[in-house]
Amino acid sequence: MFEKERSRWEIILDVLRILQEENKAKKTRIMQKAYLDWRNFKRYFDYLLDEGFVAKSNPYEYYELTAKGKDLLARLKEVKKLL
Repeated sequence: MFEKERSRWEIILDVLRILQEENKAKKTRIMQKAYLDWRNFKRYFDYLLDEGFVAKSNPYEYYELTAKGKDLLARLKEVKKLL
């Protein structure tokens, strides 16, 4: 049986949730835990970086949620509850 394809916002929610759980994580770990291929991961992750929801935390390529990202995560969780 096939699972329903995730929407754009469900993928973004997954990436943000992983970053919250991990506190700081490298791109490869986030990509693997979100079950995304590199092309799709790059598209969503670049969007999150460009919009300021995620930021690089040190020179070793670790990333973390920003305050704006935490707010988006909370809002997406609320929307998911309503649906």
